[in-house]
Amino acid sequence: MGQAKTHEGVQANRPGTRRNGPRRSKRIHFKLHKRKRQKKIQKLCSIFRWDRTYLCESRLLILGSSSLNMCFPKAISTMKTRNYAVIMAGGKGVRFWPLSRPQKPKQLLKIFSQKTLIKETIERIRPLFRRRQILVVTAADHSDPLRDELKNILPKSNFIVEPQGNNTAPCLGLAAAELAGRDPNAIMTVLPADHWISDRASFCRTLKAAANVAGQYEALVTIGVKPAYPETGYGYILKGKKTDGPAGVESYRVQGFKEKPTEEVARRLIRSGCLWNSGIFAWRVSTFLTLLHRFLPSVFGSLMRIQRAAGNSSIASPDPRLLAVLRREYKMMPNISIDHGVLERAGAEGKVMMLQAAFGWSDVGSWAAVHQMLPKDKSGNAGVGKWVGFRSRDCLVYSPDRMVALLGVTGMVVVDTADALLVAPVERAQEVKDLVEELKRKGFVRYTK
Repeated sequence: MGQAKTHEGVQANRPGTRRNGPRRSKRIHFKLHKRKRQKKIQKLCSIFRWDRTYLCESRLLILGSSSLNMCFPKAISTMKTRNYAVIMAGGKGVRFWPLSRPQKPKQLLKIFSQKTLIKETIERIRPLFRRRQILVVTAADHSDPLRDELKNILPKSNFIVEPQGNNTAPCLGLAAAELAGRDPNAIMTVLPADHWISDRASFCRTLKAAANVAGQYEALVTIGVKPAYPETGYGYILKGKKTDGPAGVESYRVQGFKEKPTEEVARRLIRSGCLWNSGIFAWRVSTFLTLLHRFLPSVFGSLMRIQRAAGNSSIASPDPRLLAVLRREYKMMPNISIDHGVLERAGAEGKVMMLQAAFGWSDVGSWAAVHQMLPKDKSGNAGVGKWVGFRSRDCLVYSPDRMVALLGVTGMVVVDTADALLVAPVERAQEVKDLVEELKRKGFVRYTK
């Protein structure tokens, strides 16, 4: 027999021989003839659907996209996928003191109706997701009150509890690891638990479009909102090239992100066409884990050890051994947001897409945001509960029980609770978080619990 054909001076591998490349422990060797090898790759990809060529030290298998295209180029578009919603409910909402406390975080507050913010969030997405397809990720401190609040809405197995809060990158990584075990073809739609949406129908259309885009492209998808004013507490998305998106929705490649700019910079960003970063995302679990491995290898490594400890069990129902591993690995993970850790880096490489939303949105980040969302009287005053504004303008009152009367004041926030009263200028509502720290320093810790 003649020698096998070579490419650039390197002898090609004959069937049954090992390929050149990374260490053997990191590669998959198929000692089968071509047809069987292709069937084997197709079977593996139909189960896992990953993007990189390495064998992790867990049950996650990641295959190169080049192998996918070579062996079965239509596989990605024809495989069945299932959509899941992941609700992040780990925030403390300190800026909503004195109403918000550690055992009553922002997502459990009733601000705009008689329903908590997280209940409103779940009701908003119910037309798109079945109950078993809605997962809630929360911190250990909040798990009991959240389970109690949602006991008649979601099954117990749909609560993923972090042993400690390490920001959004570990939070979403843990959810992705759980979904990879439940459904390797999953598309993961990410939503904060405590946002306000004005147009539910438009919101659902946009989420559906985002999931469709995430299913078509190996990219992360974020939702941008047209700014109504130069907000300094939001992140901004820099639009890149326009792409072919779903009908009725504008779609762009993301050029970059700008986090919490000054008012002057925010005005300049708005003039250039930038959008608010809503913190609402959609992506394939496989795509997300691949990028997480690339940009945050320490987080990915911890997740792999957690998943290996889980075995065939669910991370949402940890036994004592798995719980110990979770606690150990979370202490090792960095405290980093998904925006800084993954999205900004992936966006610089053109791996993030954005859909421009047409629904009203707010992250309800402070009492000032509540003032903007609530209906107002002719003098610009808004309130919840018992209140009267006399010769006063642009104020917010939250007092469900006691009467609050305003006389001759402008631009003030008044929040009355059973054990504390807040009075502050609306424009300084973001500083409530600092005020809570000052109360602790002054020895008034019991008013912050």
